[in-house]
Amino acid sequence: MGVRFRVVTADVTEEHGTGRAARAICKRNALAKAAAVAQKFPKQTVLGADTLVHLEDELLGKPASLAEARRMLGRLSGRTHHVTTACALICGGRQKVFSVTTRVTFRELSLSQINAYLRAVPVLDKAGAYAVQLKGEWIVEALHGSFTNVVGLPVERLGRELAKWSARFDTPAGRP
Repeated sequence: MGVRFRVVTADVTEEHGTGRAARAICKRNALAKAAAVAQKFPKQTVLGADTLVHLEDELLGKPASLAEARRMLGRLSGRTHHVTTACALICGGRQKVFSVTTRVTFRELSLSQINAYLRAVPVLDKAGAYAVQLKGEWIVEALHGSFTNVVGLPVERLGRELAKWSARFDTPAGRP
């Protein structure tokens, strides 16, 4: 998008809940992250984002172990789930929060296919124990909606929102 940016980690406790509330949870988490960083950089436009994988009423966060990742991929095997990402833009007293949800259907996966995927792709920092951009063709049968949303940032929608936002991005390189 041609935007210079700096990554600043927000020190916030993320909210959890059920899959039915995924959109609201993502929005609150994204806003909390953006607000925490905006306090440090009040004159900058700050983007906070949060992504959740949800299968029916179950939220699938980041697996704590490969065994948990194996169980998550087994739960997703042959099923359709949703990936929701919320983004929050803040600058001064102005804010905009939006979300995008994508429907993803997994192939039927055998235990050997799941193990091969886990050997090939680092998943412990990925919600739902997968990264669609890394060997996604091994596990994903169909994707309906934004691919970049499943990666973790709905770039197409963010670009449209930034254009409406009319934020200035002329900050010198290396500064937020």
